[in-house]
Amino acid sequence: MTAIVLVHPEIPGNTGAVGRTCVALDLELILIHPLGFTITDTRLKRAGLDYWQHIRLSEYASWDAFLAQRAPRADQLFLFEEYAPRSFYEPDYPADAYLVFGRETKGLPPEIVEAHRERLVSLPMRSDKVRSLNLANTVAAAAYQAMRGSFLP
Repeated sequence: MTAIVLVHPEIPGNTGAVGRTCVALDLELILIHPLGFTITDTRLKRAGLDYWQHIRLSEYASWDAFLAQRAPRADQLFLFEEYAPRSFYEPDYPADAYLVFGRETKGLPPEIVEAHRERLVSLPMRSDKVRSLNLANTVAAAAYQAMRGSFLP
């Protein structure tokens, strides 16, 4: 099953909206601590509306804990960074992909980027006036792209 991984998310409303996308697409949501909010934050649940109770949620104390417990294969990891040289349209996503996103203000920690440089992808912007989309919008676009084959009859 494809999973969305948020590394150190800061804004509860974004995480709530991502949770709603996860429910809509039957994806797991994985949160990597530290978070910029508590999981009981009302803003988180407000953005997720009444869907929050249906989220398949996993939490890990750190990126290293996630790697140790999940042991993802390299071909499962897709790390989204605004300046990655490869478009998110290029890869073929396995059914058990991990779509990994960093915090809203700084992206992924440099040590994660360095360790997985060959797995970086970006959501291309047509306009040079915008660096990137909001985290929740990027996750939605990426999730639908990764799952595009699963919607075919």
